[in-house]
Amino acid sequence: MARVAFVVNGSLVRGSGHLLAWCGEAAARFGWHPEFLVTDKAEEGVCAASGAALDGADLVVAVGGDGTVRGCAEGLAWTGVPLGVVPHGTANLLARTLGVPGHARAALAAVLGRAGTDRVIDIAVADGVPFTAMAGMGLDAAVVAGTRLKHQFGWLAYAMSGAAHLAGPASRFTIRLDDGPAIEREARSVVAGNSGLLPGGFSLLPQARLDDGLLDVGVLAPRGPLGWPRLAARVLTHSSRQDRMLERFQARKVEISTTAPLPREVDGEVVSTGRSLTVTVLPNALTVRMPGL
Repeated sequence: MARVAFVVNGSLVRGSGHLLAWCGEAAARFGWHPEFLVTDKAEEGVCAASGAALDGADLVVAVGGDGTVRGCAEGLAWTGVPLGVVPHGTANLLARTLGVPGHARAALAAVLGRAGTDRVIDIAVADGVPFTAMAGMGLDAAVVAGTRLKHQFGWLAYAMSGAAHLAGPASRFTIRLDDGPAIEREARSVVAGNSGLLPGGFSLLPQARLDDGLLDVGVLAPRGPLGWPRLAARVLTHSSRQDRMLERFQARKVEISTTAPLPREVDGEVVSTGRSLTVTVLPNALTVRMPGL
């Protein structure tokens, strides 16, 4: 019998026992032998996922938010063991990109059922931290750091934090794409990612692909009282228009630096404030389980 290891965010187990029961029921229904590994930190998810792969698991399923998914992705990189996702966080960026249903029971059926297929995708590394969706400096990280009550209000908590930070000043960024010349910009935020989705399912980088061997880079520099509404309209309409308010680039490596320390984030998790962030793509590093059509 095929083996599945569920790596579960510990807060979900403490909050309610029904999620583990659903995982067990779904495993039995689709012919899997289940193992449950409960973690409290992303670092524990790395060890749990890599250990499950070494122990012969045929599938590892991350049950939790983007932090749990990021830890499992790091643990499974280059093992060939597929990663499934049962989203139970606020943003759920990789799950949304893969088309995984938002409800736990539907997600379990999608990743454990016979219709599921495997796909090899890229991951990225930001200053040594592997991730699957997006990393950045500036406003995006400040919004993440300022977000409160996200478990109660979901992506609206990010929106409320964003509104509180809109009036802040721009920063001077130096951006180097691969081995190209330095690009100087006055901007509010610079992001780089495999997935172009923001919390709420909005697409900031509509050309981003999980398996193209490239990072998509966004430079956000709205100006004036109408700057943010105009930028929001472009994101909501998936506009590909390019100008200094919203520029997009592609590269295998991006080096971002600033003159003053700024907040930084990786897959929605705040990392230490700093003056630089280097992001590199790792092509074909992770196998993921895709829902069947």
